[in-house]
Amino acid sequence: MSRTATAPRTAVAPLTTPDAELLVATATAAAEAAGVTVSVTVLDAGGHPLAFRRDDRAVLISGETSTRKAFTALQLNAPTADLVDAVLPGGPFHTLPTALDRPLLFIAGGLPVHRDGRLVGAIGVGGGAPEQDHGFAAEALDALG
Repeated sequence: MSRTATAPRTAVAPLTTPDAELLVATATAAAEAAGVTVSVTVLDAGGHPLAFRRDDRAVLISGETSTRKAFTALQLNAPTADLVDAVLPGGPFHTLPTALDRPLLFIAGGLPVHRDGRLVGAIGVGGGAPEQDHGFAAEALDALG
């Protein structure tokens, strides 16, 4: 019987509820400073919601949109703004949404969250123009450090 050796994995701190709350608060503050009302969702590495904010003044669908943006960024480990061309007919991800249990959303505003080079979660912002949502999410990541 042979054994295959595996390299030991270095522990990486997970995304915590206080981290998620900081991301939500920072993205929300950035949006409010720009005069935009948004919803924000933060998922952990397993796709479970850690923090969420939906403003009643936001478009009703923005809550679902922020969650789907975060899910997409998490599943594909990429900013959703970088994926738009990939889902067009003939693109590499054209049929991917039907292969997952949750639909993906390829509009800017979803960003993966990394720690020590490992994926630990994702943030999704919905409610503004795609470029605005992307900027609000990026500002939140900058605050997380």
